[in-house]
Amino acid sequence: MDFTTVHPGQLSIIASDFDARPMSFVQDGDRLGYEPAVARALGEVLGLEPVWFDHPPDQFYPTLSTGDYDVVWFSQAITQARRAWADFTRPYGRFDEAVLVREDSSIHTAPDLAGKRLGALVGSTPMALTEDFPDLEWVSFAGADQTLPTLLSALGDSAIDALVGDALMLLTTEADSTSLRVAFQIPTQHPFGIGVLPGNRELLEALNQAINQLIVNGTLAKLWAQWVPYKLFPF
Repeated sequence: MDFTTVHPGQLSIIASDFDARPMSFVQDGDRLGYEPAVARALGEVLGLEPVWFDHPPDQFYPTLSTGDYDVVWFSQAITQARRAWADFTRPYGRFDEAVLVREDSSIHTAPDLAGKRLGALVGSTPMALTEDFPDLEWVSFAGADQTLPTLLSALGDSAIDALVGDALMLLTTEADSTSLRVAFQIPTQHPFGIGVLPGNRELLEALNQAINQLIVNGTLAKLWAQWVPYKLFPF
C-alpha cells in the first residue's frame, strides 16, 4: 500500500491521557485499552509505529488541521460535525451511551430526568440526544473542564443530577465505585472511527484495508473480547 505519514514509519495519533478505560488509559507509562491495542495491530499490518500525543479534547480537530499529525483516535463517534474536520475510516467499534447517577438517586429511566440537571461534554455525541430526553437542564462542560473526571466530580458534589456519556466508560466507573450507578443505557450504537487529516486519501484507504484485514482474520474480535468482554462484537 502506497501512503504517506507525517513521520515515515510512524502513525502520529492525537489523543488524551485521561482515563477512558476500557477504550484507552495510561498505566505506568504504557498506553492500554481497546483502541491502543487496535492501533498496534494496525501498525503491524501497515508497518507503522503508533505514537500518541495528548491534547485537550476540544483541541483535537484544530490540532489535526495543523498538518503536524496523522489522525485523531480517542473514542470518536463519527458525526457530521466531525466530518467537517476529518475524513473517517470505517468503524472499528459501535458503542452505546449511558446515564450515570449517584447511588441514592431517584433516576432510573429517561422520564425520570425531567427537571433534572444533566451534564455532558461540549461537542460530544450525547449533546445530539437532547430531543430524546424530556424537559431538563443541560449543563455543558468545555475547555479545560472537558474531561470525564470533571463530570464525575460535579456529580459527586451534586452540581449536576446525572451525566451522559459513553456506556463502556460509565459501566467501568460504576464497577469501581460504591456511590455511583448507571441508571440506564441508550442503545445508540454510534460508529467509532479514526479521524484522518483531510486529503490524505491514501492513508485513509490503507487504514480501512487494515481494519478490514483485522476483521477477516479475527484479530479485531479477539481484541474486543479481551477489552470489552461484556458486549457482543458488533461486526
